[in-house]
Amino acid sequence: MDNKVTIAALQQMKRDGKKSVGVVAWDTPIARIADRAGVDFISVGDSVGVNLWGHDDPLQVTMDEMLIVCKAVRRGATRALVSCDVPYGPVQESPAAAVRAAQRLVNEGGADMVKLDAAADYPDAVRAVVAAGIPVFAQFGLTPQTASKFGIPYSAQNSPQAQATAEAAGKLIDEAKLLEACGAALLDFTNSGPVAGAAVAKAVSIPVIGGFGGGPWLDGRVRLAITAIGYGEKWLDSKTDTYSNTAKAALDAFGALIADARAGKQIKG
Repeated sequence: MDNKVTIAALQQMKRDGKKSVGVVAWDTPIARIADRAGVDFISVGDSVGVNLWGHDDPLQVTMDEMLIVCKAVRRGATRALVSCDVPYGPVQESPAAAVRAAQRLVNEGGADMVKLDAAADYPDAVRAVVAAGIPVFAQFGLTPQTASKFGIPYSAQNSPQAQATAEAAGKLIDEAKLLEACGAALLDFTNSGPVAGAAVAKAVSIPVIGGFGGGPWLDGRVRLAITAIGYGEKWLDSKTDTYSNTAKAALDAFGALIADARAGKQIKG
Protein backbone atom coordinates (compact mmCIF):
# COMPACT_ATOMS: atom_id res chain seq x y z
CA MET A 1 0.00 0.00 0.00
CA ASP A 2 3.03 2.31 -0.28
CA ASN A 3 2.49 3.31 -3.91
CA LYS A 4 0.50 6.51 -4.38
CA VAL A 5 -2.77 6.01 -6.23
CA THR A 6 -3.03 7.78 -9.58
CA ILE A 7 -5.88 8.51 -11.95
CA ALA A 8 -4.25 6.17 -14.47
CA ALA A 9 -4.33 3.43 -11.83
CA LEU A 10 -8.04 3.96 -11.21
CA GLN A 11 -8.72 3.84 -14.93
CA GLN A 12 -6.71 0.62 -15.19
CA MET A 13 -8.78 -0.84 -12.35
CA LYS A 14 -11.90 -0.34 -14.46
CA ARG A 15 -10.29 -2.12 -17.41
CA ASP A 16 -9.27 -4.95 -15.08
CA GLY A 17 -12.75 -5.21 -13.58
CA LYS A 18 -11.57 -4.15 -10.12
CA LYS A 19 -13.74 -1.90 -7.95
CA SER A 20 -12.30 1.34 -6.64
CA VAL A 21 -13.25 2.62 -3.20
CA GLY A 22 -13.28 6.11 -1.73
CA VAL A 23 -14.57 8.03 1.25
CA VAL A 24 -15.77 11.58 1.68
CA ALA A 25 -13.76 13.22 4.45
CA TRP A 26 -12.91 16.70 5.70
CA ASP A 27 -10.23 16.42 8.38
CA THR A 28 -6.70 15.17 8.89
CA PRO A 29 -7.33 12.35 11.42
CA ILE A 30 -10.01 10.65 9.30
CA ALA A 31 -7.91 11.13 6.16
CA ARG A 32 -4.97 9.41 7.88
CA ILE A 33 -7.10 6.49 9.02
CA ALA A 34 -8.75 6.07 5.61
CA ASP A 35 -5.38 6.33 3.89
CA ARG A 36 -3.91 3.69 6.19
CA ALA A 37 -6.93 1.42 5.58
CA GLY A 38 -6.17 1.52 1.87
CA VAL A 39 -8.91 3.58 0.23
CA ASP A 40 -8.12 4.55 -3.34
CA PHE A 41 -9.30 8.14 -3.10
CA ILE A 42 -10.66 10.70 -0.65
CA SER A 43 -13.31 13.13 -1.84
CA VAL A 44 -13.39 16.45 -0.01
CA GLY A 45 -17.05 17.32 -0.54
CA ASP A 46 -18.96 20.56 -0.11
CA SER A 47 -21.35 18.37 1.90
CA VAL A 48 -19.15 19.35 4.83
CA GLY A 49 -21.47 22.30 5.40
CA VAL A 50 -24.55 20.16 6.01
CA ASN A 51 -22.90 17.14 7.62
CA LEU A 52 -20.32 18.76 9.87
CA TRP A 53 -21.06 22.45 10.28
CA GLY A 54 -24.83 22.52 10.66
CA HIS A 55 -25.62 24.40 7.46
CA ASP A 56 -29.05 24.00 5.91
CA ASP A 57 -27.73 23.92 2.36
CA PRO A 58 -24.41 22.81 0.78
CA LEU A 59 -24.56 25.95 -1.38
CA GLN A 60 -23.61 27.96 1.71
CA VAL A 61 -20.06 26.57 1.69
CA THR A 62 -17.48 29.04 0.40
CA MET A 63 -14.29 28.65 -1.58
CA ASP A 64 -12.17 29.65 1.42
CA GLU A 65 -13.89 26.99 3.53
CA MET A 66 -13.26 24.33 0.88
CA LEU A 67 -9.58 25.28 0.91
CA ILE A 68 -9.43 24.74 4.67
CA VAL A 69 -10.84 21.21 4.50
CA CYS A 70 -8.90 20.33 1.36
CA LYS A 71 -5.63 21.28 3.07
CA ALA A 72 -6.60 19.27 6.13
CA VAL A 73 -7.26 16.12 4.10
CA ARG A 74 -4.12 16.63 2.05
CA ARG A 75 -2.05 16.66 5.25
CA GLY A 76 -3.52 13.28 6.19
CA ALA A 77 -3.44 11.49 2.84
CA THR A 78 -0.12 10.28 1.48
CA ARG A 79 -1.24 7.34 -0.65
CA ALA A 80 -4.86 8.01 -1.60
CA LEU A 81 -5.79 10.35 -4.43
CA VAL A 82 -7.41 13.55 -3.14
CA SER A 83 -10.35 15.13 -4.96
CA CYS A 84 -11.85 18.43 -3.83
CA ASP A 85 -15.20 19.93 -4.76
CA VAL A 86 -15.39 23.29 -6.46
CA PRO A 87 -18.16 24.89 -4.39
CA TYR A 88 -21.26 26.45 -5.90
CA GLY A 89 -20.52 29.67 -7.76
CA PRO A 90 -17.42 29.55 -9.98
CA VAL A 91 -18.66 26.84 -12.35
CA GLN A 92 -22.00 28.61 -12.70
CA GLU A 93 -20.28 31.96 -13.28
CA SER A 94 -18.02 31.08 -16.22
CA PRO A 95 -15.43 28.60 -17.46
CA ALA A 96 -12.69 31.08 -16.56
CA ALA A 97 -13.98 31.35 -12.98
CA ALA A 98 -14.11 27.55 -12.77
CA VAL A 99 -10.47 27.36 -13.85
CA ARG A 100 -9.40 29.93 -11.26
CA ALA A 101 -11.20 28.03 -8.50
CA ALA A 102 -9.77 24.69 -9.63
CA GLN A 103 -6.26 26.14 -9.71
CA ARG A 104 -6.62 27.38 -6.12
CA LEU A 105 -7.77 23.96 -4.92
CA VAL A 106 -4.78 22.30 -6.61
CA ASN A 107 -2.09 24.93 -5.93
CA GLU A 108 -3.19 26.03 -2.45
CA GLY A 109 -5.24 23.07 -1.27
CA GLY A 110 -3.08 20.27 -2.63
CA ALA A 111 -5.89 18.48 -4.48
CA ASP A 112 -4.96 15.91 -7.14
CA MET A 113 -8.19 16.58 -9.01
CA VAL A 114 -11.34 18.65 -8.63
CA LYS A 115 -14.98 17.65 -8.67
CA LEU A 116 -17.46 19.73 -10.63
CA ASP A 117 -21.09 19.26 -9.62
CA ALA A 118 -23.86 19.10 -12.26
CA ALA A 119 -20.99 18.97 -14.76
CA ALA A 120 -23.16 17.89 -17.69
CA ASP A 121 -24.88 21.28 -17.51
CA TYR A 122 -21.50 23.05 -17.79
CA PRO A 123 -19.45 21.16 -20.40
CA ASP A 124 -17.46 24.28 -21.29
CA ALA A 125 -16.28 24.54 -17.69
CA VAL A 126 -15.17 20.89 -17.76
CA ARG A 127 -13.25 21.47 -21.00
CA ALA A 128 -11.62 24.62 -19.64
CA VAL A 129 -10.45 23.01 -16.39
CA VAL A 130 -9.09 19.99 -18.25
CA ALA A 131 -7.34 22.28 -20.74
CA ALA A 132 -5.69 24.01 -17.78
CA GLY A 133 -4.10 20.68 -16.88
CA ILE A 134 -6.34 19.82 -13.93
CA PRO A 135 -8.07 16.41 -13.83
CA VAL A 136 -11.85 16.59 -13.41
CA PHE A 137 -14.09 14.29 -11.38
CA ALA A 138 -17.37 15.13 -13.12
CA GLN A 139 -20.60 14.72 -11.15
CA PHE A 140 -23.90 14.12 -12.91
CA GLY A 141 -27.10 12.13 -12.43
CA LEU A 142 -30.38 12.47 -10.62
CA THR A 143 -30.61 15.18 -7.98
CA PRO A 144 -33.53 17.33 -6.81
CA GLN A 145 -32.27 19.97 -9.23
CA THR A 146 -31.88 17.70 -12.27
CA ALA A 147 -34.58 15.03 -11.88
CA SER A 148 -37.18 17.09 -13.75
CA LYS A 149 -35.15 17.18 -16.96
CA PHE A 150 -35.37 13.37 -17.04
CA GLY A 151 -39.13 13.47 -16.60
CA ILE A 152 -38.98 12.32 -12.98
CA PRO A 153 -41.09 14.18 -10.38
CA TYR A 154 -39.12 15.81 -7.58
CA SER A 155 -41.01 13.71 -5.01
CA ALA A 156 -39.93 10.47 -6.70
CA GLN A 157 -36.31 11.27 -7.53
CA ASN A 158 -34.88 9.06 -4.78
CA SER A 159 -37.10 6.05 -5.44
CA PRO A 160 -35.81 2.79 -6.95
CA GLN A 161 -38.34 3.25 -9.72
CA ALA A 162 -36.90 6.63 -10.61
CA GLN A 163 -33.34 5.38 -10.49
CA ALA A 164 -34.18 2.49 -12.79
CA THR A 165 -36.15 4.51 -15.37
CA ALA A 166 -35.13 3.25 -18.80
CA GLU A 167 -36.06 6.55 -20.46
CA ALA A 168 -33.70 8.40 -18.14
CA ALA A 169 -30.91 5.91 -18.85
CA GLY A 170 -30.57 7.00 -22.46
CA LYS A 171 -30.19 10.65 -21.52
CA LEU A 172 -27.76 9.82 -18.75
CA ILE A 173 -25.63 7.78 -21.14
CA ASP A 174 -25.51 10.79 -23.45
CA GLU A 175 -24.40 13.00 -20.55
CA ALA A 176 -21.72 10.51 -19.51
CA LYS A 177 -20.36 10.32 -23.05
CA LEU A 178 -20.37 14.11 -23.27
CA LEU A 179 -18.36 14.43 -20.06
CA GLU A 180 -15.90 11.78 -21.24
CA ALA A 181 -15.49 13.66 -24.52
CA CYS A 182 -14.87 16.87 -22.55
CA GLY A 183 -11.91 15.17 -20.91
CA ALA A 184 -13.28 14.13 -17.51
CA ALA A 185 -11.04 11.61 -15.76
CA LEU A 186 -13.76 10.03 -13.60
CA LEU A 187 -17.54 10.30 -13.31
CA ASP A 188 -19.52 10.66 -10.10
CA PHE A 189 -22.98 9.23 -10.88
CA THR A 190 -25.59 10.29 -8.32
CA ASN A 191 -28.64 8.03 -7.88
CA SER A 192 -27.53 5.69 -10.62
CA GLY A 193 -29.68 2.65 -9.91
CA PRO A 194 -28.94 -0.77 -11.44
CA VAL A 195 -30.41 -0.04 -14.89
CA ALA A 196 -28.95 3.36 -15.75
CA GLY A 197 -25.84 2.72 -13.67
CA ALA A 198 -24.86 -0.47 -15.45
CA ALA A 199 -25.61 1.06 -18.85
CA VAL A 200 -23.51 4.16 -18.19
CA ALA A 201 -20.58 2.19 -16.78
CA LYS A 202 -20.56 0.07 -19.93
CA ALA A 203 -20.92 3.04 -22.27
CA VAL A 204 -17.79 4.94 -21.21
CA SER A 205 -14.16 3.94 -20.77
CA ILE A 206 -13.51 6.08 -17.67
CA PRO A 207 -14.44 4.91 -14.15
CA VAL A 208 -18.01 5.59 -13.02
CA ILE A 209 -18.14 6.03 -9.25
CA GLY A 210 -21.30 6.13 -7.14
CA GLY A 211 -22.14 7.41 -3.71
CA PHE A 212 -25.79 7.91 -2.80
CA GLY A 213 -27.89 5.55 -4.90
CA GLY A 214 -24.83 3.70 -6.19
CA GLY A 215 -24.17 -0.02 -6.13
CA PRO A 216 -22.10 -2.92 -7.45
CA TRP A 217 -23.21 -2.13 -11.01
CA LEU A 218 -20.72 0.79 -11.06
CA ASP A 219 -16.92 0.76 -11.27
CA GLY A 220 -16.50 1.94 -7.70
CA ARG A 221 -18.12 3.35 -4.59
CA VAL A 222 -17.60 6.40 -2.42
CA ARG A 223 -19.13 6.68 1.04
CA LEU A 224 -19.29 9.44 3.61
CA ALA A 225 -16.67 8.57 6.21
CA ILE A 226 -19.01 9.73 8.97
CA THR A 227 -21.68 7.35 7.69
CA ALA A 228 -19.32 4.39 7.44
CA ILE A 229 -18.22 4.86 11.05
CA GLY A 230 -21.60 5.95 12.41
CA TYR A 231 -20.37 9.36 13.51
CA GLY A 232 -23.05 11.90 14.36
CA GLU A 233 -25.95 12.30 16.76
CA LYS A 234 -28.43 10.65 14.40
CA TRP A 235 -26.65 7.30 14.83
CA LEU A 236 -27.46 7.17 18.54
CA ASP A 237 -30.98 5.95 17.81
CA SER A 238 -30.62 4.77 14.22
CA LYS A 239 -31.61 1.21 13.28
CA THR A 240 -29.68 1.38 10.01
CA ASP A 241 -26.68 -0.90 9.71
CA THR A 242 -23.27 0.67 9.25
CA TYR A 243 -19.72 -0.58 9.71
CA SER A 244 -19.31 0.92 13.17
CA ASN A 245 -21.22 3.13 15.61
CA THR A 246 -18.84 5.81 16.77
CA ALA A 247 -21.70 7.93 18.09
CA LYS A 248 -22.73 5.32 20.68
CA ALA A 249 -19.10 4.68 21.63
CA ALA A 250 -18.60 8.44 22.11
CA LEU A 251 -21.76 8.74 24.20
CA ASP A 252 -20.57 5.93 26.48
CA ALA A 253 -17.08 7.44 26.70
CA PHE A 254 -18.41 10.89 27.61
CA GLY A 255 -20.66 9.31 30.21
CA ALA A 256 -17.70 7.50 31.76
CA LEU A 257 -15.65 10.70 31.70
CA ILE A 258 -18.39 12.61 33.50
CA ALA A 259 -18.74 9.84 36.10
CA ASP A 260 -14.98 9.68 36.76
CA ALA A 261 -14.61 13.43 37.04
CA ARG A 262 -17.53 13.76 39.45
CA ALA A 263 -16.22 10.84 41.54
CA GLY A 264 -12.81 12.45 41.79
CA LYS A 265 -11.09 9.69 39.84
CA GLN A 266 -8.03 10.13 37.64
CA ILE A 267 -9.11 10.85 34.05
CA LYS A 268 -8.00 8.24 31.48
CA GLY A 269 -5.69 9.22 28.65
